[in-house]
Amino acid sequence: MVSVINTVDTSHEDMIHDAQMDYYGTRLATCSSDRSVKIFDVKNGGQILIADLRGHEGPVWQVAWAHPMYGNILASCSYDRKVIIWKEENGTWDKTYEYTGHDSSVNSVCWAPHDFGLMLACGSSDGAISLLTYTGDGPWDVKKISNAHTIGCNAVSWAPSVVPGSLVDQPSGQRPNYIKRFVSGGCDNLVKIWREEDGQWKEDQKLEAHSDWVRDVAWAPSIGLPTSTIASCSQDGRVYIWTCDDLTNNSWTPKLLHKFNDVVWHVSWSITANILAVSGGDNKVTLWKESVDGQWALISDVNKGQGAVASVTDGHQNEQ
Repeated sequence: MVSVINTVDTSHEDMIHDAQMDYYGTRLATCSSDRSVKIFDVKNGGQILIADLRGHEGPVWQVAWAHPMYGNILASCSYDRKVIIWKEENGTWDKTYEYTGHDSSVNSVCWAPHDFGLMLACGSSDGAISLLTYTGDGPWDVKKISNAHTIGCNAVSWAPSVVPGSLVDQPSGQRPNYIKRFVSGGCDNLVKIWREEDGQWKEDQKLEAHSDWVRDVAWAPSIGLPTSTIASCSQDGRVYIWTCDDLTNNSWTPKLLHKFNDVVWHVSWSITANILAVSGGDNKVTLWKESVDGQWALISDVNKGQGAVASVTDGHQNEQ
């Protein structure tokens, strides 16, 4: 059973597009069509506005927290074609970097696993994906994948840094192999996987199943087990779970999680990767769990703006 533990009155003056908790779950960042980014302290059920960040000149679509080993850093992206990286120094939040290398709306930002350093992927409606890296001295380094998705890129999500299978295959005491990969979704109805080779980004795989724009992609967390898992959702109302059991042949198998009656905007994994949250145009968040036989079952849904939560009780589907 899922219950709403806290609601936050953000005082945004327009639609909220994204809300992200920081690594420790004590701070919440939100962004809105009112062009602002807000940060709240949500410790112990409270909600104290820490910062109201102004710098974007259009709706802000997404925010992303960097790993705390790099300090308190937040990235935001907007319809104004900009990516802004904000940093807290001595209790004050300020803009530390502004990237203006895209020709159209920047729709998605996602930080790489912290093992790779401070590295941000940005997907834009101009069809390109930018990779921004900060090494600690000098300016940010920029690499760009031009024409990653024709018509536009809607979402980016990094793969875990550990190589699939390394948990079971790794000789003890050896450092695991790291491999830089991320997934993207676009207006060409495609899900694409990208891999870095010799400092250059190459298209590693093209996954076809959706019949309309791919709205979001989410690579599942991993502890080094053999299977890699990606969730994707689309304007076509479908959510697919993609799995790859063998990195050498790199073949991905899609499984239809569910066909919704409306656009599906977002998919998000739990930290243990066994529960997937799905939100769509029906104003509901549904939670799905894979059963032992490999079938995905709905375990609960959260209705818009209500404290009451409906839980599916037919048969075994209410088992948490």
